[in-house]
Amino acid sequence: MVKNVMTGQVDDAQENEGTDEGAEEVSYTAVLLTQGNHRFYTLAMPTDVLAETCVVDPRVENPIDGFQRLLDEKRAHEIADYIDNGFGTIPGSIILSAQPQAELEYTRKSRTIKFRKTPRSFLILDGQHRVYGFKLAKTHLRVPVVIYNKLTRAEETRLFMDINTKQRPVPPELILDIKRLAEIETDSEALLRDVFDTFNKDPASPLFGLLSPSERKPGKISRVTFNQSVKPIWSSLSNSDYDAIYAALCAYLHAWTAALKAVSADNNLTNPTLFKAIMLAFPTIAQRVSDRFDADYSQKNFGKILNSLFENIKKNDVLKPGTSHKALHETFRKALSAGFSLGKTK
Repeated sequence: MVKNVMTGQVDDAQENEGTDEGAEEVSYTAVLLTQGNHRFYTLAMPTDVLAETCVVDPRVENPIDGFQRLLDEKRAHEIADYIDNGFGTIPGSIILSAQPQAELEYTRKSRTIKFRKTPRSFLILDGQHRVYGFKLAKTHLRVPVVIYNKLTRAEETRLFMDINTKQRPVPPELILDIKRLAEIETDSEALLRDVFDTFNKDPASPLFGLLSPSERKPGKISRVTFNQSVKPIWSSLSNSDYDAIYAALCAYLHAWTAALKAVSADNNLTNPTLFKAIMLAFPTIAQRVSDRFDADYSQKNFGKILNSLFENIKKNDVLKPGTSHKALHETFRKALSAGFSLGKTK
């Protein structure tokens, strides 16, 4: 069975059946290239023609022969909106394998390919969400396309595997790091960036030398991990200005560094599970500081609250924090509750 990428309908026609009678024949200028053992054609094709002629063969539909992924309709709609709103271009090539129904031919003298335009002319090896997005978009474009011809199913599968394992996506840390250059940061992203950058550059910061802005590094807190740690508590910070946010978080993390050092666990501050749990506990601990010390968010006052916490947790809770920051945060919350008593001023 072959599934049409545009309609989602399963077509019972087999690949080795004849071409659709009366199918329109179209031709485009193309360049023949050779790489290793493979020859392929590069050309520019209208997106509406792609939408009419391409199929995918998702493995869940065809577990014996299928090898591709199911379509994510949300992602396709995002691509369609991106195209229709005129935000930019999508220059990456769509990679196709011509099927027998296409009857694809290349004329070297005129450098053109021609094929029959049927709903099963091409199998998508890479770019199925883009093709589906092209179908959903109201705007038609010409986009770069690479077409292989006369591949066996084994060759198609190997190419699919190579494309999806040897090409690496841009790290999310780098995307966050360059959003400001692209002028697409939201206000909250800009504020998070400023807080992160100050922690990274200020020699007096408790995180100085422990952060990595644009990539993941062992023993460092990446920008992605930092943002993931701060966003859940954003509502407790967003009404304050930048200076107040940084000062409070700086004092808070200094207090944690001192408390962790006392149990020989200060090197674990960059552990993602522990760091996320620490940040998740900030609103509760800051509230205790506000209640007991009249909102004086100093390292000393944060430290006094943390003393109560550390009296009621095990050393291994911070030495071996595990993999669930939510579970660790719950341990912290219970420890804070156990250490609380009305009127206690320790």
